[in-house]
Amino acid sequence: MRINPQQLSQQLRKELVTAYIVSGDEPLLVQECCDQIRAAARKNGFEEREILHAEHNFDWGSLLASAGNMSLFAEKKLIEVRAPSGKPGDKGSKALQEFAALASQDLILLLILPKLDRSQLNSKWVKTLEGQGVLVQVWPVSAQEMPHWISQRLSAAGLSAEKEAVRILAERVEGNLLAASQEIEKLKLLNSGETITVEQLEHSVTSSARYSVFDLIDRALAGEAEKAVKTLQGLRAEGIEPPVVLWALAREVRSLLEITEKLEQGQPLARLVRIQKRQPLVQSALSRLGPPKLEALLLKARAVDSAIKGNTTHQSPWIGLLELTLNLCGQRCV
Repeated sequence: MRINPQQLSQQLRKELVTAYIVSGDEPLLVQECCDQIRAAARKNGFEEREILHAEHNFDWGSLLASAGNMSLFAEKKLIEVRAPSGKPGDKGSKALQEFAALASQDLILLLILPKLDRSQLNSKWVKTLEGQGVLVQVWPVSAQEMPHWISQRLSAAGLSAEKEAVRILAERVEGNLLAASQEIEKLKLLNSGETITVEQLEHSVTSSARYSVFDLIDRALAGEAEKAVKTLQGLRAEGIEPPVVLWALAREVRSLLEITEKLEQGQPLARLVRIQKRQPLVQSALSRLGPPKLEALLLKARAVDSAIKGNTTHQSPWIGLLELTLNLCGQRCV
């Protein structure tokens, strides 16, 4: 069964199925869908949760091993598989179909993927899991839809705003839902119940700050390490949350990987990077960073994400973001 994020809460109230696929490239919406599934699982007694990162050279046999390795202290288990490439390959496809055969009321699979293309949606492993579970397709919020999305979020937060204020906020977050959500939370803290005006918004929103994540990306792509680090420090000083910075950096790395793959297929850079002023920045980054280095950067981003979520105490999220920024600039961290 295929549903959209708005239908997920109703489906979870109705029943828990044995497999959930959450697919999309909007980090905030994907995260919120996954949080709903995790919460519903906990409410229904799924006290054990295991996370598997299905990245380069992942052993898909560990998924089946996890399914057969139930804790003595938890009768129900949620297995969360994060596959950033969205392409499990032959071994992964076989393992996922075998997992489906093991499905029971005591075992739930949560598979987190980027947006799936038509061929992937028609693959046997997706059809198998979808046949006994739910595929949640998270679609991007377009520029035209953004004001309406922001209005809904403001209303859910108990806020109201002038139409022009909503339009300005939509324009300034430039499609970054994490940044929009953060600004709404800030407005909620600052607002005392009255309708938010353009003046209040101008005073509050992050884009009026001296630094932006988009400046950070451009400087990192250009290999300007000193300027990129200064921008990162400025973002931190101005209260930008680590998930927003990580979203921008990780998205750019994934984009570079995709561009590299298509360049190897013979597609021209001008077709892949439509904004002309960004073409030399992307070209500069690709001259320093081949696929192995970009894959390594995705692993680094995963580690930073883990630090942000408190899953590790080995490293501060900001130190991880600094290293990720320097690596994207082509610098090695000692």
